[in-house]
Amino acid sequence: MPESKSKLFNDQGELVVPKAVVGRLSLYLREVQHLIRDGKETTNSTELGKLLGVTDAQVRKDLAYFGQFGHPGVGYRCQELVAAIKSIMGTNTIWNVALVGIGNLGRALLRYKGFHEQGFQIVAAFDVDDNVIGTKVEGVDVFHIRDLASMVTAQSIRLVAISVPSHAAQAVVDQVVEVGIEGILNFAPVTISVPSKVRVIGVDLAMELEQLAFTVVNRDSKS
Repeated sequence: MPESKSKLFNDQGELVVPKAVVGRLSLYLREVQHLIRDGKETTNSTELGKLLGVTDAQVRKDLAYFGQFGHPGVGYRCQELVAAIKSIMGTNTIWNVALVGIGNLGRALLRYKGFHEQGFQIVAAFDVDDNVIGTKVEGVDVFHIRDLASMVTAQSIRLVAISVPSHAAQAVVDQVVEVGIEGILNFAPVTISVPSKVRVIGVDLAMELEQLAFTVVNRDSKS
C-alpha cells in the first residue's frame, strides 16, 4: 500500500522524495498503462527498467519510497500499480483546470486529449481578446480574465495553465494567486514569482531543446 502523505513530507511541509523519483513515477504510470492496453496483466521491475532505460534496482528503489506493491512470484499487477500510483500522484480523481491565454499554444493545449486521460479537465479558458471572449474553443468556454475569481469558485479550480506572452506572465500569475489557485503550469518562457504556498512547474520548450542539444553534442564528443 502507498505510504501516507505525512511520511512523504518533512515537518516544514517539504517533499522528501527526490524530484527525479517523482518524475519517474509519472513515466512508470504511462508505461504500465501502455502494458494494460496491450493486454498485459502483470509486469516486473526488469521490464519497467528496460522500457525506461533504468535498472531494475532503480525501479524497486523508486517505488519503495511509497510502499510495497509487488507480489512474490508475480511482480506487479498492472491494474493495482496504476491505481496505487494515481493515488500517490493525486490523479485518482478528476482535477478541474483553467487555461489562461488562447493563442496558438493555448489552442493546442485545449486540443490535447492526454490531459483528460490522466485525470485533468480544462473546464474554462480566459483571455483579454474580445475576438475570443464569449466563444468556445475546442468545446471550452472562453471568459474574460476578470471573471477568473467567480469561475474558480464555481468550478472548484485549483490548478491553472498559463500560455501568455512573457511580458504578461507575472501579472497573470499575480491574478491567479490572488483568487486562490494552488498550482500553476507555466508555459511562458520566463521565471515567475509566487508565494511559498503556491506550486509552479515551468515548461519552456526552447529550454528543453537546449538540454537535448547539450546531450547530443556531449554524446558526439565522447564517441
